[in-house]
Amino acid sequence: MLEKFFKLSEHGTDVKTEVMAGITTFMTMAYILAVNPSLLGDAGMDTTAVLIATALASFLGTLCMALLANLPFALSAGMGLNAYLAYTVVLGYGYSWQVALLAVFVEGLIFILLSLVNIREAIFNAIPMNLKKGVSVGIGLFIAFIGLQNAGLSVDSSTLVTLTSFTEDFHTAGLCALLAVIGLFITAILYTRHVKGAILLGIIITWILGMLCQVTGLYTVDVEAGYYSLFPTLGITDYSKLGETFGQCFHVDMSAVGIVNFLVVVLSFLFVDIFDTLGTLIGVSAKAGRLDEDGRLAEIKPALLSDAIATSAGAVLGTSTTTTFVESASGVAVGGRTGLTALVTAILFLVASLFAPIFTAIPSFATAPALIMVGFLMFSSVTDIHFDDNSLADAIPTYLCIIAMPLFYSISEGICLGIISYVILNVATGKAKKVTPLMYVLTVLFILKYIFL
Repeated sequence: MLEKFFKLSEHGTDVKTEVMAGITTFMTMAYILAVNPSLLGDAGMDTTAVLIATALASFLGTLCMALLANLPFALSAGMGLNAYLAYTVVLGYGYSWQVALLAVFVEGLIFILLSLVNIREAIFNAIPMNLKKGVSVGIGLFIAFIGLQNAGLSVDSSTLVTLTSFTEDFHTAGLCALLAVIGLFITAILYTRHVKGAILLGIIITWILGMLCQVTGLYTVDVEAGYYSLFPTLGITDYSKLGETFGQCFHVDMSAVGIVNFLVVVLSFLFVDIFDTLGTLIGVSAKAGRLDEDGRLAEIKPALLSDAIATSAGAVLGTSTTTTFVESASGVAVGGRTGLTALVTAILFLVASLFAPIFTAIPSFATAPALIMVGFLMFSSVTDIHFDDNSLADAIPTYLCIIAMPLFYSISEGICLGIISYVILNVATGKAKKVTPLMYVLTVLFILKYIFL
């Protein structure tokens, strides 16, 4: 039945590979169950309620992706968008978190409409193939950068970022960073030796090494500094807490906000989400071999619809924008090619909602090597980009797109700069015929965005 529904053999995969890929994707995403409640908790939301809402929204969105689009992509509360909700909309603008969730709900409805009338699909198809390859490479660097931060290897400094000091706070931060380095080499060796499930094994082995360090006293638990026990604890989630956030987005006094201010918030969520999602779909689809020779994704419409449904459903449940996760690339890297990968991930998110304390024990230094390794795998697409003299008007925008994603910490900013520079350079060098009308429209919108948003 699974073979027939997900067309496994057609996509060159099997049940065992898809299950392994689904588990790997979940393991690299599980951190969101700890991070999202922490961020939205700063906005005054109940952390347990947010955790349940995040897990359920992830389950619903990923299930839709599996059944409607048959793609190996998972969804959850988007990083960056959750911080925008907490620190800009609520703590910065002074609006309630209920208003912020209503803006997310409205954004999702708009996305559903845009997906049904093929506007988002048209944007996806309008982006040139060279730039799409660049998006994949840029996302690879972005993922690697996230991994370096999660490992504690890349830290703040007077030069913006620098390598951490392993000897300083060795029993907490220093040891975690060292374990991440060891885990990276373990993962790389396993992958180089073509061991099945190398990335997942790397996560598990690194986690076990951490637990051994805790037993021997090398690792010290320091809750105040954010270093918790590495051993999972058994416990059932208090589901009654979901009532603290469920449906609260509909209990809003709009007179205290103003329709104009509210629309600005909605547009901000809308813009970032649409291009983060498109960027992730482009990059991961390219790595999964799901794009045709024209750079089109056959399942783009149901994929975008799944993403939009998840956004609105997540807002009702009580979490920030639910979007396609770039960590889906980790499952693709171990062979995930169909919706069965997403189905496995979805089920694990549902299970996680019941036994959250177990899954939130996965330390970030254990998943960091997987992210860094996936970054390498996606970066390999750079060899498909044309850098010859005849393609400079395409290559330079692609380069700008690549470096903008990690340096500006945003997939959408990379796409913006890539498209703007692509249009300007091609028009200025007499190649305006290559530029489609939609690319001109996007360029104008992006420039206006930088001026007014």
